Amino acid sequence: MSTTTIRLPEALKARIASVAQLADTTAHNFILEAIAEKTAQAEQRNAFITEANARYANMLATGNAVTWDEMKRYVLAEAKDKSASRPVMTRLK
Repeated sequence: MSTTTIRLPEALKARIASVAQLADTTAHNFILEAIAEKTAQAEQRNAFITEANARYANMLATGNAVTWDEMKRYVLAEAKDKSASRPVMTRLK
């Protein structure tokens, strides 16, 4: 494992120590978990954006999409009873 030095303002260092103690962990472990959590969030966001861009490009290339009204109908029906028929793609106008 490599070592990285970070400089923390005293106020932040004190806050970290305080919440780490409340969480029954060390400040070091708290910081590691915070960095891991933030990294996972960024990775998930980037994956989402990549998937959204790919789907948008496919929609533009094929001209097919699910209308907002059709998707809204489907989502609301699924939320109620889980037996809604899936929306069908149609050609964009």
